[in-house]
Amino acid sequence: MSQHSNSNISTTIHPHRAWDKHMEDSTAEVFEMMVGGPIELMTDAGATATGDITGMIGLAGALCGVLSIRCTQGAAEKIAYRMLGGTDNSASSLRDALGEICNMVAGNLKNKIPGLADSCMLSVPTVVCGEDYELYTMVDGERFQIAMNFEGLPIWIALSLHN
Repeated sequence: MSQHSNSNISTTIHPHRAWDKHMEDSTAEVFEMMVGGPIELMTDAGATATGDITGMIGLAGALCGVLSIRCTQGAAEKIAYRMLGGTDNSASSLRDALGEICNMVAGNLKNKIPGLADSCMLSVPTVVCGEDYELYTMVDGERFQIAMNFEGLPIWIALSLHN
């Protein structure tokens, strides 16, 4: 295990202007590898994330917070179809696929920050489904959000960090 102090890591892991880029790169890499399709940054998706399904991963240790991926049912179906080779389109497969994508994006993101891989743990994925809900994270820090386009459908990636 790496022997970094939290104060050394905190100066490394808070490149405020770089979070969006790290989130974009991590998402693109995971989608390329696991979904086999390109995903690109959207500049006009709006500030409010909407969608029927959200995957979340908690982060604990040197970096504390929540990474979430929110999309429509249609986007989740495309992700699951591409990940699973079209073999299963059940509701549980959609949830599993989005949870796993969220887990992999969070893992990829923490590996991009020097010293963070060994000092930050990820929770098991949680997936919320429904037609009318808002997500609130109980952190008193910063929130970063980007919107990406996957096969014509928006997907929002958000990182809420605890101070």
